[in-house]
Amino acid sequence: MMSRPKRLLATLGVVIASVLSLAGLLSFTRGTPFRHMAYAPGTTAPQVSDSAFISLMSLFSGVHLVPGNRVEQLLNGDGTYPRLWEDLRSARTSVAVQMYFSKPGAVADTMAAVLSERARAGVRVLLLLDAFGSQSLQKDWADALTEAGVEVQLLRKLRWYSVDDATDRSHARIVVVDGRIGYTGGFGLADYWLGDGRTKEQWRETNVRFEGAAVMALQAAFAAGWVESTGELLVDEIFFPRSTFREQPGAMTAGLLFTSTTTGSTAAERFLAMTIAGAHRTLYLANAYFVPDDDFRDLIVAASRRGTDVRLLVPGPNTDVPITWYAGRARYEALMRGGVRVYEYQPSMMHAKTFVADGIWGTVGSLNFDNRSLAFNNETNLVVWDRDFGAVLDSTFMEDLRFAREILLPEFLRRPWTERLVELGATALSRLL
Repeated sequence: MMSRPKRLLATLGVVIASVLSLAGLLSFTRGTPFRHMAYAPGTTAPQVSDSAFISLMSLFSGVHLVPGNRVEQLLNGDGTYPRLWEDLRSARTSVAVQMYFSKPGAVADTMAAVLSERARAGVRVLLLLDAFGSQSLQKDWADALTEAGVEVQLLRKLRWYSVDDATDRSHARIVVVDGRIGYTGGFGLADYWLGDGRTKEQWRETNVRFEGAAVMALQAAFAAGWVESTGELLVDEIFFPRSTFREQPGAMTAGLLFTSTTTGSTAAERFLAMTIAGAHRTLYLANAYFVPDDDFRDLIVAASRRGTDVRLLVPGPNTDVPITWYAGRARYEALMRGGVRVYEYQPSMMHAKTFVADGIWGTVGSLNFDNRSLAFNNETNLVVWDRDFGAVLDSTFMEDLRFAREILLPEFLRRPWTERLVELGATALSRLL
């Protein structure tokens, strides 16, 4: 028999463990508080083409749009990596790279070779990897980079004493060269991003390369992760050259959506709500992991019912995360009954994350339409307010539909009960996806 003091200590230990377990569970399953848009009867939210929309978006999401940017859409590995390696090899003062997902292979090895060569040439090269998403990289790979002079850091290492924060990941994709050229999107350091996105095992991806003042916002997003990992706040002109603030190499108005882990309402949540509510002509969503909650689903349906042509492109059976795909499929019926057209990409995994509204408001980046991106992750999306770039995104979306199968409601309603059961089970886990 235990003595009374020992029983009290044991009881106290159980209580503390229970409280910590509950806190951990709540942190793993938190969502966002958005429920509906509020505006006076007979009015609507500002349209994406209005200057009032831009002002409100800046206030709600922190996206500061600035003129004088040049933005290029880069499709798949074939359209991304050759340009990326070329730009990295041209670096003269600094390189900043932040990645979420990385695994051994040709892409990771090429990145290592290019970064090592630049570091040996005297360029300050910083590499920041999410500790969870890049855990499959070998220690020898990182050690060789360090030996070459590359500063390698892991962000948010997994510790036993921070298990309640384990789901707060940095999903951002950032490359900045000399503080002048920026890249973001959904790509990473893995070989399934190679290729043309039209054949199995070669993922369909959309990224952007850009120049102009918006690059400084991307560099600041990197700096936020770097100081979190190292304690060093980057303010040197090699990372933030004054010329980049002044140069105007292009005519596009653009800014960066950088979302970070927080409690309560998030910038990502407010950004998506404003974008959907502000679309009045067209709204084309391409997203790899589409699991909106009921309120966001209703907001999308409301856009369709006010006359907006709403179309959704998501992965098909080649998805890499089946449970998320099934949870998303559970939303199809309500969306289609509301007039939304749903398409599943067939050739390969569709990993792109793009939104384009009314052919003028477009974004490309790492943000998925699931609770993980909205409530837990750091994300980076370039946002562009420009009709020419909007036309590019519209055209790419329509081209992708040629390789997709439209899901029709009568056919969908005849799916087997076993699929419905899996969808129900996946939906129960939606807040974890």
